[in-house]
Amino acid sequence: MTPESRYIAMLIDGDNAQPSLIGNLLAEAAKHGRVMVRRIYGDWTAPNMSKWKTMLNSHAVHPVQQFRYTTGKNATDIALVIEAMDLMYAGVIGGFCIVSSDSDYTRLAIRIQEQGLFVMGIGRATTPESFVNACEVFVRTEELTPKPQPKEQAKESAPADWIPMVKKAIAAAAQKDGWARLNAVGKNVRKANPDFSHKNYGHKQLSQLLKSEPSIFETKGDPSAIQARVKPS
Repeated sequence: MTPESRYIAMLIDGDNAQPSLIGNLLAEAAKHGRVMVRRIYGDWTAPNMSKWKTMLNSHAVHPVQQFRYTTGKNATDIALVIEAMDLMYAGVIGGFCIVSSDSDYTRLAIRIQEQGLFVMGIGRATTPESFVNACEVFVRTEELTPKPQPKEQAKESAPADWIPMVKKAIAAAAQKDGWARLNAVGKNVRKANPDFSHKNYGHKQLSQLLKSEPSIFETKGDPSAIQARVKPS
């Protein structure tokens, strides 16, 4: 299933997400399909949910009420998981976007993938690795609120730990001549490292990240069909 034909359900844990990022959350999910279902779960009688109320109508997000039956237990998690399973077995949805930084959703993400469906997560940088690695794609909320900085500073502070990851991704997608389609490279590197993003290294596109290391990588082709390879030594 291609992103163009994929219907996505965005399920937001209202206790573990930022209201100010709702527009960015939807835009990020839309990169992987059409966001048909938009639901946010929480106890709407609680004071901490008040900031969400002004955001819901403008972004067509449906609030789902879940009362807290007892102290110390998160009923929101259970409500989200139940509705996710209902949507999965309805057979219409082709993928899920779970917005939370809670490791409790790890098993849900694994189960969705076992069903052959796409699953992405969006959460804070402190999200436990168990949930991050259970997702096909994971986006850190810190990436959605970038702080402007001089290009020289961004390049200097960006670690080179991405180079081995991208080399492996190119090798896995390379044809006999060593060239690989850049979209396949991106899929491979995110499959092995779900929280990878070129934005983490100060670049808007993966091609720009590769071009920042001209002694290691080279690219060719028009913007719609870029290819990349590791530069022959």
